[in-house]
Amino acid sequence: RGSNLHVHFKNTCETAKAMKALPIWKATKYRKDVTLQKLCTVPKDKHCGWAHGWWPRENADSNAELQGLDVDALVIEHSQVNKAFKMRHRTYRAHGQTNPYVSSPCHIEMIFPEKEHIEPEEEVAQKKKISQ
Repeated sequence: RGSNLHVHFKNTCETAKAMKALPIWKATKYRKDVTLQKLCTVPKDKHCGWAHGWWPRENADSNAELQGLDVDALVIEHSQVNKAFKMRHRTYRAHGQTNPYVSSPCHIEMIFPEKEHIEPEEEVAQKKKISQ
């Protein structure tokens, strides 16, 4: 969980949507491909159906190691991005004028459980019900 982070809310919200339900290694590969410009992404999900791609994972790795979890088995189960209070500054213009200079930080919450390997049970043959 991060509070009042200096990252843009819109980009972070779209990134969280794109990386939901991905294993942590796949999310890392996705982030690296986007930053190296191997993958091209569309600016906003609401316009074209895809999202920006960058997300830090070092915090999740260190928390998993601290709790004794397997880092490679982590999956992004829940991601939530909320708006934080806007940070207001001013920028100085020509002829003594000023304009607002506002940043939009956000609060980030992500949950990374370990993916459990579920072995399929033997299927029991069921009778078909015949409607009359």
